[in-house]
Amino acid sequence: MSEATQHPEDLQASFIRAAIWYGDLAEADAILAKNPELAGMSVFTAAILGNVGLVHDFLATDSTNYTNTAAPFGGNALVYLCMSKYFRLNTERSDDFLATARLFLEGGTDPNSDFWSTGTYPEFETALYGAAGIAHHEGMTRLLLEFGANPNDEEAVYHSPETDENGAMKALVETGKVTPENLALMLIRKHDWHDYHGAKWLLEQGADPNLIWHDTSPFHHALARVNHIAFFKLLLDHGANPEVSVGGMTAATKAVRHGRADVLTELHKRNIPYTLKGLDKLIQACAFGDVPEAQAIANGAPYLVKNLLAMGGELLARFTSCGNAQGVNMLLDMGIKVDEPFEAGDNYWEIPKGSLAIHIAAWLAYPEVIQLLIFRGSPIETPDANGATPMDLAIRACTGSHWMDRRTPKSVEILLRAGAKADHISLPTGYAPVDELLGAGTNVPKDPED
Repeated sequence: MSEATQHPEDLQASFIRAAIWYGDLAEADAILAKNPELAGMSVFTAAILGNVGLVHDFLATDSTNYTNTAAPFGGNALVYLCMSKYFRLNTERSDDFLATARLFLEGGTDPNSDFWSTGTYPEFETALYGAAGIAHHEGMTRLLLEFGANPNDEEAVYHSPETDENGAMKALVETGKVTPENLALMLIRKHDWHDYHGAKWLLEQGADPNLIWHDTSPFHHALARVNHIAFFKLLLDHGANPEVSVGGMTAATKAVRHGRADVLTELHKRNIPYTLKGLDKLIQACAFGDVPEAQAIANGAPYLVKNLLAMGGELLARFTSCGNAQGVNMLLDMGIKVDEPFEAGDNYWEIPKGSLAIHIAAWLAYPEVIQLLIFRGSPIETPDANGATPMDLAIRACTGSHWMDRRTPKSVEILLRAGAKADHISLPTGYAPVDELLGAGTNVPKDPED
């Protein structure tokens, strides 16, 4: 059925689907441009567009509009308003959307209005999720809470920390009703976003750094997300315990296996004790680049070296991921192959399965580690599972990563000097210092061979 012959209710459902949740307004605007009557078709479309006058008229004419639901998801107008892309993106019109939402709430619409999404993994979506978790709008969040929205709404708690603008998250916490488990979850999510100030604020509100949520804890999660040492100092300032165990692994053990010599050093500085088993003592010695200690452990229990080698790809990847060059060097000295693949990969860091350490070092922008790996014999042209070479990844780290604030052309320069090919790279890349290097081409002198 063409759009021109769609039943009005089907047309409305298409518009609602295009106008809520995430993404831009292109599809919704296109539907509205072809069908301008949609703007005033119903209380649902008027609410999504934040037309307070029109919504007022719909509610005055028919009181069932406070609670009526509509396809495609069976939500009421308040839920669709709070999930509206127009609300999220047209911030200059926030007052219109707030006034519209207040009309519903003062007329008795449930502040906990919700619907179940469809598809393979249906989710319970609420007005508060739209306000706090999608739009991250403090004003709308506080308005819903004022009328009785549940601050422990699962989706709102989980998604409200997904920004550095913490007003909506703070509104939830400041009710004083968020459970300890949900406070810990918010802290964990702040580690996903590397938001120091947000994490600090949550800890100051009483978030427990030792509380286990599902299969992680704040300490474990900060390690998984390779957060800066400042985050760990913050956790320790608020009583984080490196002996907290998740899945049989303490936070201290995870720090060891992730090569976080800086975190372990901080524990030593604070005289915070932790226990390690034999293999992890050997891995810790590698993380510190402590040759005598590693040799002493290996000589006393040679089987531990075999166990370490069996973990080679994982250890090399994790040490590389935090830029621990001395630790990487020690792992290679212990016998781990420089091209040992990271079989598991890491979806969070967009590291595909089977990546080599040099792929990871290039993608995460650690030129010192790249230099070391090349010196130790790493291949420089082998593509990862996505077809990207180390050169591709080094450039992308400068032009399309979340850590561009610390970008440097040094990785590209090192690879060029080692003879890496760059003739397939299109200029400009988006980063002038790299363009200058690539423009020089073969004029970049190679490092002399040993």
